[in-house]
This record gives sequence, structure tokens and C-alpha cells, in this order.
Amino acid sequence: MITRQTDPHRWDGIEVFPYKESGTHFKTITRQTLFAGDHDLPIELRYFEIGPGGHSTLERHEHAHLVMVSRGKGQVLVGDRVSQIGPNDLVQVPPMTWHQFQPLPGETLGIFCVVSAERDRPQRPTDQDVASLKTFAEVADFIKL
Repeated sequence: MITRQTDPHRWDGIEVFPYKESGTHFKTITRQTLFAGDHDLPIELRYFEIGPGGHSTLERHEHAHLVMVSRGKGQVLVGDRVSQIGPNDLVQVPPMTWHQFQPLPGETLGIFCVVSAERDRPQRPTDQDVASLKTFAEVADFIKL
């Protein structure tokens, strides 16, 4: 099966959805599921776009995932470290690790994300988790809730 790219960052027959069904813990982000698991390959391949001024949810979960940047430049929090990211960079997010993605000012950040097709629900940080994360100055300046 082939799914053709019809426009930059859009694929034939793939709908563009809001990042999550509901919630206010993110801003200016869309989701496309390019592959939803099939046969003996139990993974999902998703594409997210985070518009200028946007961010993903600050969260963690029991499953790991792998992210490849395909468009724009940004920053990512993984654990207690904020790193610069750009096209073709790979980000590995271990299980139960706090993470959040943000584009640089004026940029749109496009990322491909590979996760297990069967996975747990994301966990949001408690007030205590946020306080612990904010003990790292770089993280305190970065995270959006």
C-alpha cells in the first residue's frame, strides 16, 4: 500500500485532526495518523504540526516513543533537559519521562512520531511534579502548562 503526499505535510486520504480530542494543555497543534498498525507491525506513525507560539502537552506515559523532526526548528524537554531540535534530528523519549515540544518563535515545527499501537494514556504533572521540574532553571523557563 502507498499513501502519497498530496501537498507539503499532507497525505492522500489522511485527515487532519486536532492534537487531542479535548483539553487545554496544548496550543496550535494538529495530528495526522499515517499508519495505524497492521499485520505484524503493531505501531502507529503520526505526524504533528505545532504552529508558531504553540506547544504540545507536558506529559509522560509508560510507553516509549521515537520522534523525528521534519520541518522547522524548536526545542524539546526530555526529562530535566531542554534541547534545540531541527530537521532530521531524532528524539528518543523513554517511558515515564516528562516531555514537551515547542517551535522556535515564528517557526512551524513538524514531527513524525512512532509509538506502539496499544499504549497507555498520558499522565499530566501534579503540582508537586511541576514544582520538582521547576527546580531546573532552564526547565522552569521552558514548560507551558
